[in-house]
Amino acid sequence: MKIAIGNDHAGTDYKYAIVAYLESKGISLTNYGTDSEASVDYPDFVHPVANDVETEAVDMGIIICGSGNGASMTANKHQGIRCALCWTVEITKLARQHNNANILSIPARYVSQTQAVDMVDAFLNTVFEGGRHQNRVEKIPVK
Repeated sequence: MKIAIGNDHAGTDYKYAIVAYLESKGISLTNYGTDSEASVDYPDFVHPVANDVETEAVDMGIIICGSGNGASMTANKHQGIRCALCWTVEITKLARQHNNANILSIPARYVSQTQAVDMVDAFLNTVFEGGRHQNRVEKIPVK
C-alpha cells in the first residue's frame, strides 16, 4: 500500500505521529506536507496529495489542517476525489464503507493525535461495501 500525506502548519506534529504509525506497518509514504509550524497555505500541500490519488500514483491520501475544512474543500475540487472530513473512528469507517472515500481529512485542532492515528487505521482497514452505495458514489462527479 502507498499513501500520500499532506499537511499545513497546524498538522505538522500530527503528520509525524501518523507517519511513524504508517512506517511501523510497512506502508510506503509520499510526504507533501510542511515540516514546520511556520504559517503556510494548505492548498500547496493538498493539491499534490489529491493529484497522486486521482492519478492512482498512490492508493489513498491523508491531509491535515486545523479544522480539516479547507484541506477537504481543496481536495474535493479534483474530479476523482472523495475526501471525507472525519473527527471520529465511526465517521471514518462510514466514509469508507458508504462513500468509498479515498482521502481522509483530519482536523488537528479538534482531535487528539491518538484519535487521528486511530482514524487513519480505520480508514486504511475499512473496505467499501459497494451494493446500494455504489450507485450513489457513481452520481457524485459532475458530468
